Amino acid sequence: MAQTKYQRNLSRRLLLVGLLGGAASHALANAPLTSIRPAPRLSAPKPAKARPVEELISAARLSGDVGFALADASTGEMLETRNPVLAMPPASVAKAITALYALDKLGTDHSFKTQLLATGPVSNGKLNGDLVLVGGGDPTLDTDALGDLAADLKAAGLREISGDFLVYSSSLPTIFSIDPDQPEHMGYSPAVSGLNLNYNRVHFEWKRAGGGYDVSMDARAHRFSPAVTVARMQVVNRSMPVYTYSDVNGRDDWTVARAALGDAGSRWLPVRKPELYAAEVFQTLARSHGIVLPRAKVADQKSGGTALAERVSPPLRDILEDMLRWSTNLTAEVAGLTATQADGNGARTLKASATAMSDWAKAELGAGKASFVDHSGLSDQSRIAAADMVKALVKARKVGVLGPILKTIQMRNNEGKVIDNHPVKVRAKTGTLHFVSALSGYITGPDGRELAFAIFTADVGRREAIADEEQDTPPGSKAWTARSRKLQMQLITRWGLSFPA
Repeated sequence: MAQTKYQRNLSRRLLLVGLLGGAASHALANAPLTSIRPAPRLSAPKPAKARPVEELISAARLSGDVGFALADASTGEMLETRNPVLAMPPASVAKAITALYALDKLGTDHSFKTQLLATGPVSNGKLNGDLVLVGGGDPTLDTDALGDLAADLKAAGLREISGDFLVYSSSLPTIFSIDPDQPEHMGYSPAVSGLNLNYNRVHFEWKRAGGGYDVSMDARAHRFSPAVTVARMQVVNRSMPVYTYSDVNGRDDWTVARAALGDAGSRWLPVRKPELYAAEVFQTLARSHGIVLPRAKVADQKSGGTALAERVSPPLRDILEDMLRWSTNLTAEVAGLTATQADGNGARTLKASATAMSDWAKAELGAGKASFVDHSGLSDQSRIAAADMVKALVKARKVGVLGPILKTIQMRNNEGKVIDNHPVKVRAKTGTLHFVSALSGYITGPDGRELAFAIFTADVGRREAIADEEQDTPPGSKAWTARSRKLQMQLITRWGLSFPA
């Protein structure tokens, strides 16, 4: 069978050893704020007679739509479908398409650079010119990495500068929020730019003190946690709304309702001024090495100069594996935007870049109904049909590109408990929004046959009816999602045991 252009490109770029080897970096993105106890594990059950699909769906009592497609991953032969051409919100399953898009346009070894450039000579520890912090879009950049850059700057002999401290981030467009329809305090919808720090989130912590609260805002990482002033929090006497945001003189100004705080706690809030956030954190870290920098200025154009220090990200393949594991929205948007720009498209919005990805998916993957408005799936306006998602998986399998970096999904019983040594193995991407739940990837049955599948469930009308004050935890959403996930497990078990080679 002749290869498509997509398959030829990936075959050249994605060497098998690169795809099957290498450990993923341990990104701490969207990590839980509290420890999670492992669920009890059970022995694998003996295969039972498969229940009819419609019986499973009826028992799930899901409002809205259910669509799925199942195919032989090797041949693409469709084995079972329901509403296969109904375009539905994919939620974070969209990240699987983004990973394919980025790998095709950039290659597995692509990396992101963050540099410190000197626009003049350094003599006796003094830079006669400007120091420029240049962002290359790295989605994995954290405070510890900036700390290392500051140490490298000291090792290069720099002590002071005669010019300005500039920060440049226009390698990618600056976007205020991934999805403006999300509640403004949600850390999973931060700004996006060419200079991203700590997934563009700031750590807010509070503790009751006397009749009030001590609050702090810091750029927390493993080794360094410098306080920041570019984001500020004020506790106010009210019950609702819990948070408010405003842009005040180039600063993120937050307020929080006193009634919502309790005795102590913390959470991550989104950063809306990513360039100034990163610049302030670097300025503080440089000062700890005796390098005093003036207040940062945002540069519109990239300056030429000599690199005094730089930080290179892990390879894209590892970054995307972490993205698929932790479902980091910022990583998906950076990967998608960078891929679009590498293709010569100067898209300056997420929607324009996502449209380019949609066109690519239609042309190269056969995903005729793909229509994305971002690269992360955070917006509920993105659409793809189950059959189109499965076509993409079948094409990706031919070059071994996606399966090895997908997350292993643990099989669970009807009570949600993990089943050890289950004969059905799954590598897939999950996707969840309120009243939207999706799962797509590969199933390996007991006999080794590999299947490609996509399951989309959504009650769009119920999602659209969520009141503003209920955006965090809308009534019924948690139970609806639990029923959808139970149905997903039942379908996967049925397919894995009912379609032998």
